[in-house]
Amino acid sequence: MTTLDLNARTALVTGSTQGIGLAIAIDLARAGAAVIVNGRSEETVARAVDAVRDAVPGVDVQGVAADVATADGAELVLDRFPRVDVLVNNLGIFGSEDPFTISDDEWRRYFEVNVLAAVRLMRAYLPRMTEDRWGRVISIASDSAVVTPAEMIHYGMTKTALLAVSRGFAKAVKGSGVTVNTVLAGPTHTGGVEDFVAEMVGDELPWDDAQREFMRQHRPQSLVERLLEPEEVAHMVTYLASPLASATTGGALRADGGYVDAILP
Repeated sequence: MTTLDLNARTALVTGSTQGIGLAIAIDLARAGAAVIVNGRSEETVARAVDAVRDAVPGVDVQGVAADVATADGAELVLDRFPRVDVLVNNLGIFGSEDPFTISDDEWRRYFEVNVLAAVRLMRAYLPRMTEDRWGRVISIASDSAVVTPAEMIHYGMTKTALLAVSRGFAKAVKGSGVTVNTVLAGPTHTGGVEDFVAEMVGDELPWDDAQREFMRQHRPQSLVERLLEPEEVAHMVTYLASPLASATTGGALRADGGYVDAILP
């Protein structure tokens, strides 16, 4: 019977030293995958490796410190791990900016980190997956890909681009046994989001009150009326990485708490 079993599979999760990325690494490990965590510094990577080991005793976990938003960093990862079965493009940055004053350099930075980093790794790993006739690529997008926030147009644009990139690469590997999908993550409770909530509603309120006020003011479409926990996004990723999702490719799947007010995607 087909299950979530990822034994004998190796998964690379970019930007996985904290937040959603770390939750994904742990969830994949619980499904049996050997996991590669990634971050920019040896210190944060080592902490993430320890966190995965603590959560899943006996797991096969390795770490690689490299900035995959750069060509050199991506090459370092590829040299160490030339083949993986599952690639999760989780690396991303976000933040609010005045759309009328944000600089060209900042627009480029967001594109390079949130889009081009994923494209580089897909170009490298997908041909190797097609040779093996099995593979999974999952990129982490956002509700902002569909509902562009006025305070984060530059961020929303990059997540919209990820939808197009994933759909295109899914077509490029059609019939190969490899799937390429995107997960639309809704507003999620991470350290960075706590800072963002404080920026949007002030830092005087206790966290539970601040969270509710943020959702009321800035994300009123949410049907769960709360921030998601990283593990809730991770579960969708693990499903897509598993044999159970063999018929799902080229898709934009939502783990958004019903935030996006549309039937599709």
